[in-house]
Amino acid sequence: MTMMAMAKAPCLCARPSLAARTRRPGPGPAPRLRRWRPNATAGKGVGEVCAAVVEVATKAEDEGEEDEPVAEDRYALGGACRVLAGMPTPLGATALAGGVNFAVYSGGATAAALCLFTPEDLKADRVTEEVPLDPLMNRTGNVWHVFIEGELQDMLYGYRFDGTFAPHCGHYLDVSNVVVDPYAKAVISRGEYGVPARGNNCWPQMAGMIPLPYSTFDWEGDLPLRYPQKDLVIYEMHLRGFTKHDSSNVEHPGTFIGAVSKLDYLKELGVNCIELMPCHEFNELEYSTSSSKMNFWGYSTINFFSPMTRYTSGGIKNCGRDAINEFKTFVREAHKRGIEVILDVVFNHTAEGNENGPILSFRGVDNTTYYMLAPKGEFYNYSGCGNTFNCNHPVVRQFIVDCLRYWVTEMHVDGFRFDLASIMTRGSSLWDPVNVYGAPIEGDMITTGTPLVTPPLIDMISNDPILGGVKLVAEAWDAGGLYQVGQFPHWNVWSEWNGKYRDIVRQFIKGTDGFAGGFAECLCGSPHLYQAGGRKPWHSINFVCAHDGFTLADLVTYNNKYNLPNGENNRDGENHNLSWNCGEEGEFARLSVKRLRKRQMRNFFVCLMVSQVRLISDLLNF
Repeated sequence: MTMMAMAKAPCLCARPSLAARTRRPGPGPAPRLRRWRPNATAGKGVGEVCAAVVEVATKAEDEGEEDEPVAEDRYALGGACRVLAGMPTPLGATALAGGVNFAVYSGGATAAALCLFTPEDLKADRVTEEVPLDPLMNRTGNVWHVFIEGELQDMLYGYRFDGTFAPHCGHYLDVSNVVVDPYAKAVISRGEYGVPARGNNCWPQMAGMIPLPYSTFDWEGDLPLRYPQKDLVIYEMHLRGFTKHDSSNVEHPGTFIGAVSKLDYLKELGVNCIELMPCHEFNELEYSTSSSKMNFWGYSTINFFSPMTRYTSGGIKNCGRDAINEFKTFVREAHKRGIEVILDVVFNHTAEGNENGPILSFRGVDNTTYYMLAPKGEFYNYSGCGNTFNCNHPVVRQFIVDCLRYWVTEMHVDGFRFDLASIMTRGSSLWDPVNVYGAPIEGDMITTGTPLVTPPLIDMISNDPILGGVKLVAEAWDAGGLYQVGQFPHWNVWSEWNGKYRDIVRQFIKGTDGFAGGFAECLCGSPHLYQAGGRKPWHSINFVCAHDGFTLADLVTYNNKYNLPNGENNRDGENHNLSWNCGEEGEFARLSVKRLRKRQMRNFFVCLMVSQVRLISDLLNF
């Protein structure tokens, strides 16, 4: 059976109905509802639109239109807030004059509710107030929306969705879960890094921050630096690891503020661009039930709009707003020192894993939209992490572009490095070239995951007016075997992590025969990879070591990998290291061997510095 046919097959599973849940009592009689008349609200703001819905309905009742139900006022939080229809755009929670508009996409939900929390109730795993959304008043197309008129400061939110729960068909709409809005701008859960919540719970209830209608942050006139890419010296930084050790001597180690105090050091090194390893909200304790180890790297995103709260000195204080401001402070202070900031983003998978993973956000909102699925609901795993983000689905690619725009306009970042970017070139589930391009493609037999010559997502990012001029860097491969170094769809604006540069330079410097010609090409910007496609030498991001595989010290110390202390029987980590131990295995070696190792490290470093665009990792480990 094809995926299209499976979507039409009945997928039934008994689940408590959201509509059957008891509504919290509020003032006035049960609401009587009628549809919104668009012509009655033309040209009005969101607050005016919401009020107009009630006004039109009341007027209709006065005129004797008793055959149609009329919308009456609804209230929440003990009558302190009025519940109105809201608007379907923009998605997410948007603070406006008089209240907050909430909008979320869910194509499969038959019912939805907005769940409000106080921070205290969230810690107690208790919903403060649940606001059912009426499918007539609070739904436009596949977007559920509501406007809460009143004061919501220091409140948090999430959603419940009702509908089909049938994993064998790819549906996970479970009314027992309160899920995080994919568009939430800060996610609140545990406050302290590495410390479980009450009851040793490593996955406590999470909720999104409700924004304020004003910003308390002063950018002090900050503007983009816009360095030419050919001039970049990029420093790959793990934000927590950069200052966590006591030797950093910073007041707040392992945080954005702690890293600010070390920016002058990077400037002295000649660094003019920082590439931050993942700083989106993730759970460092996600493996704690099966292992004592943490997810240190952070390549397991929960929410793509939210900075990692436990990378900040403020943590979850002020409902996550302090964390946002601390990230902004890091960017502002880096710019003051002439240093750009690029984010490492992981739009290839999420922390929800495979069918055995938790329901946190995307899966509970609309699993069939956000993930690549096989006909029986199985998750494609091109990421090697259990699931694959459905990047070229129309809803998902708009989500990704919205996210990138947010980090550029609101957080002032200068570009992005896309982890396993080749996944973003693969065809989405239920790929239909008629819907994407407007006309059928002759003889087209594209199936889920097929590499596309002109991927719609890459096209959108490359030609987006707001993203024009920001740095776009692809890690041009994925865990499914797709390797596109030198061939990534680029529109003349994408650069690539040049994995071939890394391999050829390692082979040449350790003395492997036959690599002299390739080494010379690497020093000249790898024209054999980029010239034919019209790109320049600076479209090659050259590196010798990064977060994957051996550090520079390991590269000249070991022929083999020894990751036994990690507790995973040496299965983790990169096996393809092309290393040479300089004559003896391990750290304890003769003085002559140690001297040779230091010389080899200097050889690697000089090679990198005389190449075009240079990436230096904070894991070089001299």
